[in-house]
Amino acid sequence: MSLIVEVVATSSLGDRSYLAHDGWVAVVVDPQRDVERVVELAGRLGVKITHVVETHLHNDYVSGGLALAKLTGAVYAVAAADDVAFERLPVRDGDEIVVSDRMRLTVLATPGHTFHHVSYVLHGSGGPAGVFTGGSLLFGTTGRTDLLGKQHADVLAHHQHSSVRRLADLLPDGAEVWPTHGFGSFCSATQSDAPSSTIGREKAANSALRLEADDFVAQMLAGLDAYPAYYAHMGVRNAQGAELIDLTPVRIADPAELRSRIDSQEWVVDLRSRKAFAHQHLVGTLSFGLDGPMSTWLGWMAPWGAPITLLGESAEQVAQAQRELARIGIDRPAAAATGTPEQWADEESRLGELAVATFADLAAARAGRPPHGLPAVDVVLDVRLIGEWRQGHVDGAVHIPLPELPRRVADVPGGVVWVHCQSGYRASIAASVLAAAGRHVVHVDDGFDTARDAGLDVVEDPA
Repeated sequence: MSLIVEVVATSSLGDRSYLAHDGWVAVVVDPQRDVERVVELAGRLGVKITHVVETHLHNDYVSGGLALAKLTGAVYAVAAADDVAFERLPVRDGDEIVVSDRMRLTVLATPGHTFHHVSYVLHGSGGPAGVFTGGSLLFGTTGRTDLLGKQHADVLAHHQHSSVRRLADLLPDGAEVWPTHGFGSFCSATQSDAPSSTIGREKAANSALRLEADDFVAQMLAGLDAYPAYYAHMGVRNAQGAELIDLTPVRIADPAELRSRIDSQEWVVDLRSRKAFAHQHLVGTLSFGLDGPMSTWLGWMAPWGAPITLLGESAEQVAQAQRELARIGIDRPAAAATGTPEQWADEESRLGELAVATFADLAAARAGRPPHGLPAVDVVLDVRLIGEWRQGHVDGAVHIPLPELPRRVADVPGGVVWVHCQSGYRASIAASVLAAAGRHVVHVDDGFDTARDAGLDVVEDPA
């Protein structure tokens, strides 16, 4: 039997883990924290997990590697140079891990994303089948190099260039590339829509393999934007080693408790779609719909360790959110409730709604002709990140990146605020933050690519 590599995708964080097997035994690469997904997959395939390997100490999620190794009795491999608080198989450049007589891994030092990053070349009976590249060589790009501090970004970017060149030199063009990041993760320098790739394809398309070192480094560093604040806690947690997560149901809060938490300005999060939130919500709650990257933005915006209460239409919705938050180290929500806003409210609570508009509505309102039912425009607030803003924004708009908004509400000029982002998801979060602060808000739930055609002046800011 030839070697088979199964992808375990975590789309909400933009990452992939892998289970490679020969029909009898398996190795797992860079597992997420909810490891039962991998255990269930191995069970369905009828293979035994004997090895778990990490390409690096992750910055964007809490690893399930240690817990999975303990659960299955597998060997746990982590770079020897990484300072960790648990026993593991310390691996170095050139080491070989024999998984079975049909499958083995060779370790290649590929610093760049981190100082001690390694990649694993998967060998079968026919030679190298591919390489697990973690945050090194990604589809069309590489892992970013500033997550350990801006002071290291330049040095690590040069290492990154050398590392991907090494992979391309050592492996045949037909070898598969299996990265961990690059599917929406902020660990990726840029994003790609490619579903798969090979060394040969990367040679033709990847800037790290087409540009000389100085040009690559300059291009990478110029393109880096902000990344989630919770990343600061992930590397430390992974160096300590995380145990199995507790996904038992969260304690249910009654309406009086919900009101008390809202009155205390805690993070009471509505998981329903942004359309449902706009139609009706409990005043003071915040919209982080599960139909978007909820955990990334909530983990970025909420102060680390702050109590979080989850409101969902069903127990299943709350459980999904609980799982996604646990992946980034927010282990136990403070409370939860299910049902509808009417069921979450007591006699002192208030129900609210948000006005929703398009960019065409915004253009009409700015021209003094607001569509029926929509208020005039006093402020246009753009909550995208700085890189998006520089590529083009509505002339005259105020710019406050979404992660900064909770502490900068007072910086938003007075009057009616029409708030937008790139697609509508982040604008819903921003609108809920502003509404909770008592502001009059219109949520522009539309794609920014329609703004110019709608008649709005879109200008660039390359500075």
